[in-house]
Amino acid sequence: MIRGVIFDLDNTLVDFMAMKRQAVEAAAWAMVDCGLPMTIEETKAGIYKTYDALGIEYQQVFDQFLTNELGYIDYKILAAGVVAYRKAREAALLPYPHVKMTISQLLRQGLRLAVLSDAPRREAWLRLCQLGLHHDFDVVVTYEDTGFRKPSPQPFERVLRDLDMAPREVIMVGDWPERDVAGAKSLGLWTVWAKYGSTFKVEKTDADFEVSGIHELPRVIDAINAREEMKLGK
Repeated sequence: MIRGVIFDLDNTLVDFMAMKRQAVEAAAWAMVDCGLPMTIEETKAGIYKTYDALGIEYQQVFDQFLTNELGYIDYKILAAGVVAYRKAREAALLPYPHVKMTISQLLRQGLRLAVLSDAPRREAWLRLCQLGLHHDFDVVVTYEDTGFRKPSPQPFERVLRDLDMAPREVIMVGDWPERDVAGAKSLGLWTVWAKYGSTFKVEKTDADFEVSGIHELPRVIDAINAREEMKLGK
């Protein structure tokens, strides 16, 4: 029987890439308006090039971008970009439809909830707090908690240990088949592909289930439990 649910964070609970696009757009406009001698499109391309090289969570992206483009950091331009980015990020960071409703339903059913994210610890908690979800999860494991990223088994083992549950008592919900699904299946967890959050062209996921909206998750859990009861002859 299912006793716990592990959620990926970005593009599963929150539309991370939509937030990132809006925040980068705002930062590019602000930096160009402040005197950066580039077009808006050139600025966005340069910022994303820096993310591609150093990671989408790289926290000094604008420092590095300005160093790459100007050979130095113009702190007036940097400050304008950082402030614009933060304001846009806060406005755009929203949960997917039905996230809060579904989490409340799962909690009422007595399930324990966890987050497993490759994001830095500070950023993951900031997102959860801004979404108002920080009280809903018994366990939150980030990259910094294990030093390993999905699909490595270590993060999944850490969550299972913290939940004190066996793999077949838990389902993993995530948008990235090669990381969320593959990593969870390697340890025997039930897997649910969050199709609604996928940013890749995916033809095959190997997930046990897929959902087009997070509100479908309780039905998936009911189906798993019914299947397990049949095996036990109940």
